[in-house]
Amino acid sequence: MCRTNSKLLLATFLLPVFLQLWAPTCFAERADRDKPMHLEADQVIMDDAKKISTFTGNVRLSQGTLLIRGDKIVVAQDKDGNNHATAYGNTAEFRQKREGLNGYVEGYGGRIEYDTRTETVNFHEKARLKRDRDEVSGDHITYNAKTEIFQVTGSDANSKDGPPQRVRAVLQPKPKEDATSPSASDTLAIPGKTPAPTE
Repeated sequence: MCRTNSKLLLATFLLPVFLQLWAPTCFAERADRDKPMHLEADQVIMDDAKKISTFTGNVRLSQGTLLIRGDKIVVAQDKDGNNHATAYGNTAEFRQKREGLNGYVEGYGGRIEYDTRTETVNFHEKARLKRDRDEVSGDHITYNAKTEIFQVTGSDANSKDGPPQRVRAVLQPKPKEDATSPSASDTLAIPGKTPAPTE
């Protein structure tokens, strides 16, 4: 009993530390928030009174470098013009360029919620998120573009969605510089001999 509790306490302590070490290098493209939102779908139903639009059929939502795909996306607009988009699909997809880098952050889930006011993306139902070759997964992942922090949680034993799901992470080692190729400074000089000229 004590051993189980100590493992639980250790995991509870280490997970936030790991997430804060991993998260700060995942900067969202900051200019995306000022870009217009574009949507494509096979069909759309717009309710102007409720400010809700429902897009169905191979839906694609883009805003700058941000891209969300799903079978259905529901967009609700508040009185200030902020949008809250919820994507549904067998596996809904998210992708956004990292600030100042060539890499992307990619996420997947049965449901993805994107809020333009808080600049947060929530992944639900077998949530998975990738940055380069690193990957985290859990029942729910929250990504905050303002603070560049990810929060990952697993499901508990009382979940209606099946057996409990633990948080998992795969962190790849940084590639090491190739030390096998000799440089000019590695060339041995023999006293009294002049190196032969190179053609």
